[in-house]
Amino acid sequence: MARKVIGIGETILDVLFKGNQPTAAVPGGSVFNGIISLGRMGVNVDFISETGNDRVGETILRFMRDNGVNTSHVNVFPEGKSPISLAFLDERNDADYIFYKDYPSQRLDVEFPEINRGDIVMFGSYFALNPVLRGKVTEFLEYAKGQEALLYYDVNFRSTHRHDAIKLTSTIIENLEYADIVRGSVDDFRNLYGYEEIEKIYKGKIAFYCPHFICTHGGEQVSLRSGALSKEYAVPAIEAVSTVGAGDNFNAGIVFGLLKYRIRRDDLSELSESDWDNLLRCGIDFASEACRHIGNSVSKEFAAAYGR
Repeated sequence: MARKVIGIGETILDVLFKGNQPTAAVPGGSVFNGIISLGRMGVNVDFISETGNDRVGETILRFMRDNGVNTSHVNVFPEGKSPISLAFLDERNDADYIFYKDYPSQRLDVEFPEINRGDIVMFGSYFALNPVLRGKVTEFLEYAKGQEALLYYDVNFRSTHRHDAIKLTSTIIENLEYADIVRGSVDDFRNLYGYEEIEKIYKGKIAFYCPHFICTHGGEQVSLRSGALSKEYAVPAIEAVSTVGAGDNFNAGIVFGLLKYRIRRDDLSELSESDWDNLLRCGIDFASEACRHIGNSVSKEFAAAYGR
């Protein structure tokens, strides 16, 4: 049976601004962006989420279907509105966000897709911490863990939630315990802990719960810590058009690599340096590609060429 990737997270319509003028409107969401890329790569993907019964929601659902993503587990809520974000790109094409959300009281009223041993689950961002959704998210993670799926956790902790960091500590630890691979950026850990030293983060906050840790430094480098293996990877310089989906697509690249090289959860502790090199190369390739154009995922042209 072919392995499947199941994501759980939000859907949102990103309206991108350059020079205070709107330039594009693209369906997005932190896990969503990676799932779309994997769908374009021909991976069997499913997504658990929610959206409104409005034109924005219809646009998002159609976009998912057009990119090979199953929408059977997306709750279309009858009240409230689909969320929208405004992403203002600066001179380096990094984004500053404003979010507009109007959710109903009943959230994530969905049945879970079937998960089998060897499948991969992607989760993360505030969606995986939100107290309103936590019960449903925990239920799903317990189910996935029990089915022996590989769980990939993207911390993705934005500065807008910095004031809640202490209050969310126990939930973050729970997520780290569920995870088989943890990925975060230096910005995430600065927002969470007030510092960004890799060794301090790994040894003090991550390793006890999950031994396999990847930390991205924007366009500078990627750091890997996995047991005794400690390595930094250079990131190629590119002409970035938008960095909105960079981290999300890095995640998609790692997950694609796990499938390509037939790596399952039980294999992680035995991976060689060259195995990790292959995975990190996929992550960097996907992230670099996502930065080269306006859009939150890898292009269909990249997917067609890279997947061969």
